[in-house]
Order: sequence, then C-alpha cells, then structure tokens
Amino acid sequence: MICVLVKVKVKKNKQKKFEEIFKSLSKEIRENEKGNIFYQVARDRENSLKYLILEKFVDLDSIKEHSRSKHVAEARKLFKDCFDGEPIIRHYDSL
Repeated sequence: MICVLVKVKVKKNKQKKFEEIFKSLSKEIRENEKGNIFYQVARDRENSLKYLILEKFVDLDSIKEHSRSKHVAEARKLFKDCFDGEPIIRHYDSL
C-alpha cells in the first residue's frame, strides 16, 4: 500500500471554498475509486491557511487511476483559485 501526504496552503478567505471542494471530491473518490483506502483533509490548528491531505491507496495503479479521474481533474481546476503556491506531494510505502 502507498500513502500520499499533500501539504497545501490556501489563500486568505479561500478556506471555506477549499473545504467545500474537498468534501465533494472526497465523496466522489470514496464512491468511485476501489483502490482508495483513505482520503481525508486536516486543517492546521496553528495556521488555518495550511492543510494536510492524507491519502492511502492499494497500489501505484490506483494512484494513477486517481490522478487521471474526471473528478480529480475538475477539482484541480477549482483548487487553482484557492492555492497559495504549489502543493507539496510526497509518497510513502505503508509498513
């Protein structure tokens, strides 16, 4: 299994929009991606503009399918208006 951690900073006054987009995306992922085990966002308690997206997938093919999905492509377009800089994405092997 593979864990993906994504650090995101959003623009001031875009937190609510980011969270709404994420909730919708998360629902689509849970309903349509069999290779996804876990998909959650967490807001930093000390800086409400920073978020951590926690993902877990069965294998690399599941991550590739996730990345190519229509719902992720649509969310990426919407997220662009929210992000303050590029997300930092890291992949980890689950032990």
